[in-house]
Amino acid sequence: MRKRKATLALSASVMGVSSVALPAMEPVVIQAVAETETRKAAALLRASDALKEAMIEEEGVRYTVYRDVAGYPTVGVGHLITSKDRLSVGDTISKDRVLELLTSDLEHAENVVARVTGDLPLYQHEFDALVDLAFNVGEGTISQRGSPKLHAAIAARDYQAIAEELDYLRAGGASVRGLVYRSERRTNIFLDADYSNPRSA
Repeated sequence: MRKRKATLALSASVMGVSSVALPAMEPVVIQAVAETETRKAAALLRASDALKEAMIEEEGVRYTVYRDVAGYPTVGVGHLITSKDRLSVGDTISKDRVLELLTSDLEHAENVVARVTGDLPLYQHEFDALVDLAFNVGEGTISQRGSPKLHAAIAARDYQAIAEELDYLRAGGASVRGLVYRSERRTNIFLDADYSNPRSA
């Protein structure tokens, strides 16, 4: 594993002006996995602050409901609107609601990863990459039916093969350049604990 440092500091413009700060969202220095770190079951892990920063950088923070690249109504940090949200395109939400939605979406993605990986032990950064995948593409896409190769890699406990299944480059039936970078970033997180933005490399 490459021993690399990546410093992540989000500017006010990335956070959506006067900052939608997540708890403990000070600039974070991420280092490659310490030799003493051990893998744990996904059920024991939670998304790291470094992942939250990377996701905010990828998704942006939007207070007004808009349609994403696939045409779905979206708000906050990439939150897909559901009927229970009672929101329509053009509606505006508060910073507190943005944080509520992000917390809920992350908890859902964490639970999806725990279900998909079962008892496969993961480093924090491997878990983070899988949480980003679940958040970005949805549970159906990474189900047994939607991603049989990913499930085969997990069953075989083949971490390299899992990394090779983290690319999802299409939205709404079309290839999206932003997803190419996001997939590269996700793979770098999984393999090297490198949370940096590949666009700035």
